[in-house]
Amino acid sequence: MSVMRKTAIGVVVLALLLPFQGPRAEETLPAPRAATVNGEPIPELAVQRALKPVPAEHQAKARTEILNFLIDMALLDQFVIKQGMTAPKEEVEARVAKVKEEAAKSGRDFAALLKQLMLTEDDLRQQLAADLRWEKYVKANTTDKNLAEFYATRKDWFDGSQVRARHILISTEGADAQAREAARARLLSLQKQIESRIAEKTAKLDPKLDPLAQQEARLKAAIEVFSEAAKDSDCPSKKNGGDLGWFPRVGSMVEPFARAAFALKPGEMAGPVETQFGYHLVLCTGKMAGKDLKFEDIKEDIREVYAEKLREQLLPDLRKNARIEIAKQGP
Repeated sequence: MSVMRKTAIGVVVLALLLPFQGPRAEETLPAPRAATVNGEPIPELAVQRALKPVPAEHQAKARTEILNFLIDMALLDQFVIKQGMTAPKEEVEARVAKVKEEAAKSGRDFAALLKQLMLTEDDLRQQLAADLRWEKYVKANTTDKNLAEFYATRKDWFDGSQVRARHILISTEGADAQAREAARARLLSLQKQIESRIAEKTAKLDPKLDPLAQQEARLKAAIEVFSEAAKDSDCPSKKNGGDLGWFPRVGSMVEPFARAAFALKPGEMAGPVETQFGYHLVLCTGKMAGKDLKFEDIKEDIREVYAEKLREQLLPDLRKNARIEIAKQGP
């Protein structure tokens, strides 16, 4: 379940997540603001921390995503503070001590690690305080009953079930409504061509084959046809015939895509599936069942996923009612 569990005090998570954080650091940094959220500054340095490992050719797109993430985190923290959530100094200091301990265990110098991440200890404390407030809000708004109900209808999110799939993407990033509709129509046309070619191949199968052999032959035909058509995909996976490998229900793919893939049986297709990337045609090529897990054994995993869904529910209204100002870049 590690894909679902995060700890704000792990050194690996520190390296991956903290560069995206620290909206209050403007008070101690002379750097310009990237944005303000209800009057609260997000320093440009917070954006640059996250951009540091991103290749130059991808930084423009990444910047938008990073800034949106920072804005979301600021909105959520402002919200939970209004709900009365606090982060007592002694609790924050206990987490700082844990971060130092984890750094030492991994052979990293704490001060050097912070410098590498372009962080100060105050930045770290601010982020750990925000984490504490959010955790308290989640605990205050969850009960064993609603977590159990959440789990009962989403067991494949937690039990290790996996799907293997191929896809063809027609990108719509930056497209207007007319271009999006054209992309959708293009994918529908491609889907019909693929289905027709698969039908031609399966019509030639030996009728004497047993049911299992026929099923395997149909799947092989579907993969062959789909892989050939994937050359027209806008996703780098086209180099592998659109193959995305095995993935779990949550934690790897965006929700609309994962939902569609898990609803299929091997050899079945779905599309157009719309995501923020564009329109997808999805072919399921394999399924692995998960294990039967007891609620009590994975309750904290469930709470973590529930918290993500809680974020998603809160943010649209928070954004709608917020004063968000994005600073202009360049001269």
